Amino acid sequence: MPYSFKPSLKKFYSPSFFKLSHPFIKTASEAPPLTSKGDRPLKMTFEDQLNALIFFHLEEHVSARHLIQMLKEDDFARENIAPENGISRSSFSEAINNRGLEQLKYVFEKLSIEASNVLPDQHADLGNLVAFDGSFIDAVLSMTWADYRKGANKAKVHLGFNLNQGIPAKIFLTAGKGAERPFVNQLLSPGQTGVGDRGYQKHALFDLLQAEGKSFVIRIKAGTTKTLIKEHEVNPDSIVFYDADVLLGTVENNNQTEKSVRLVGYRVNGVDYWVATDCRDLTAEQIAQIYKLRWNIEIFFAWWKRHLRVYHLIARSEYGLMVQILRGLITYLLLAIYCHKNHGEPVSIKRVRQLRIQIQNELRDSGSSTESFFFKEQKHCQLHAKT
Repeated sequence: MPYSFKPSLKKFYSPSFFKLSHPFIKTASEAPPLTSKGDRPLKMTFEDQLNALIFFHLEEHVSARHLIQMLKEDDFARENIAPENGISRSSFSEAINNRGLEQLKYVFEKLSIEASNVLPDQHADLGNLVAFDGSFIDAVLSMTWADYRKGANKAKVHLGFNLNQGIPAKIFLTAGKGAERPFVNQLLSPGQTGVGDRGYQKHALFDLLQAEGKSFVIRIKAGTTKTLIKEHEVNPDSIVFYDADVLLGTVENNNQTEKSVRLVGYRVNGVDYWVATDCRDLTAEQIAQIYKLRWNIEIFFAWWKRHLRVYHLIARSEYGLMVQILRGLITYLLLAIYCHKNHGEPVSIKRVRQLRIQIQNELRDSGSSTESFFFKEQKHCQLHAKT
């Protein structure tokens, strides 16, 4: 069977863990079925795989070996997370490196949409904003596909980050040498505004995005050649000191933009920022504000890596690492929904630690309250899955 989704068969139960994982149950049940690629039956269902990785990230395990030991020796993990007949390290590795990627992509995309509908839009007046950036993952030398430089292998995550709700939206994985600019088109959809730093400056890209109905707010190098078309008035009391329509680059160097862009210059703490955009229905101050929001993707990467241990390798293949990264993103989305619904707050380490403690406290509770809570929630989930 590709799915089980029968937590009633489990002996130990935590209402808080169920609340956290609840949003993915219906989504996962609608994903393409996970089937065995050979004659042997699956050692881990898709539910088993996803639960194991959520447990890995939530409980701060330090390695796959640590997780396997917990699945064998921890009562809650053994009864609620591990497959019914247990799991060996070799079977776990085989599952992670060879199965579930299609299903995880489906769940991630659907959960990201669900989270964007649940979480408040913090910047509705600025448009549909998506920051993009890359992040390196240290790889071992045996991961030859993750080419970076002599004596060092790295993989690179290319992330599209929904700035309005503060959640990941799209993800790609390449070797460390993988260029970032080619992924902008795939991370953005028509009607969205992409926000990027100077590494994404490419004048042909600015033309292409405008042709495809995709907006951009991208910082450019201060020394970039610009041909003035029309200068706009700026407020002398504003941080903005320049606002004009220009052509970037030169004909001689064959890198001049075919379409004009709006160039906004502003100064913060003595540092000048030059930002190219096609957004002409916003004030120059709003353009500056949009670029400042780009820092949120840096904050996300730092928090996600530190507190959910998503870059502690439990897979070595490109396939397996993408599986691991997707599960880390799914865990973050579940936490974002959980924290908003239960606390009216964004994700924080305080709330994550509180959740970890709640799960442990519930497992120590020998009363019947968790059982009654479970049956009520399970019935609600089953009814929801039929609609």
